[in-house]
Amino acid sequence: MKKYLLGSAGLVFSSLALTIISWTPSSTPRVPVKIVTEDSLYNLHVTNIYNKAHLSESGLNPVVFEKALTGFYNLKNSGKISAEKQILTIADFDQNSTKKRMWIIDLQKDSLVLNTWVAHGERSGDDMATHFSNVNDSKESSLGFYVTGEVYYGKHGRSLKLDGMDKGYNENARMRSIVVHGAPYVSQGTINQLGRLGRSHGCPAVAPELVDEVINTIGGKTVIFINGSNQAYSSAFLNTHLAANSVLTKADSSVIARI
Repeated sequence: MKKYLLGSAGLVFSSLALTIISWTPSSTPRVPVKIVTEDSLYNLHVTNIYNKAHLSESGLNPVVFEKALTGFYNLKNSGKISAEKQILTIADFDQNSTKKRMWIIDLQKDSLVLNTWVAHGERSGDDMATHFSNVNDSKESSLGFYVTGEVYYGKHGRSLKLDGMDKGYNENARMRSIVVHGAPYVSQGTINQLGRLGRSHGCPAVAPELVDEVINTIGGKTVIFINGSNQAYSSAFLNTHLAANSVLTKADSSVIARI
């Protein structure tokens, strides 16, 4: 009996040993490889600025911000704007005039300098701007990218000339006298009275008490982007690939480190 038990135990042990020897671990689970592309780096760069400047809290659409920033980089690369003064101004005419739909952003500090009202042209619409024109005496706003020009004193006081950068959309801005100026109809009082801001002859007019601050901040060849989605607007300055390439060729290690 004892011999039989020992024999059985030996068989069990041998079988177990063979099982252990023949067992191989299952293949290691594959870890997804994160492919870092130029587009993903650029998108991260845009998002970082948007978040640091707290632009979501102020109501700026992230898609509009990306368009404006892309244009900024392409205008900078083309030598059309100041290399030192990295200020980007956005007026989003997709928003109601009662909203503070102008943003002035310092891209060196990733900070919002000012968020305020801005008027559109009287023939572009009432509370909302839905019509845009590049034609003289149309009294409509024009979409696209602008570069700020000279400061002068005119019928609206201290004002800032603009040069339109988008052929077919706003290149007639200087001929049309489309400028940044102060206007009393850009106020809470006008909103209370009319249910909307007053309107200009096509100029991005601001509150008179803010006009000096606005001009001092954005003057000197900086970018203004006027957004509106009710027209098939296109621009050579919205080339994301060129903008991304310009940012990434500067070896922005801080961008790559955040991936």
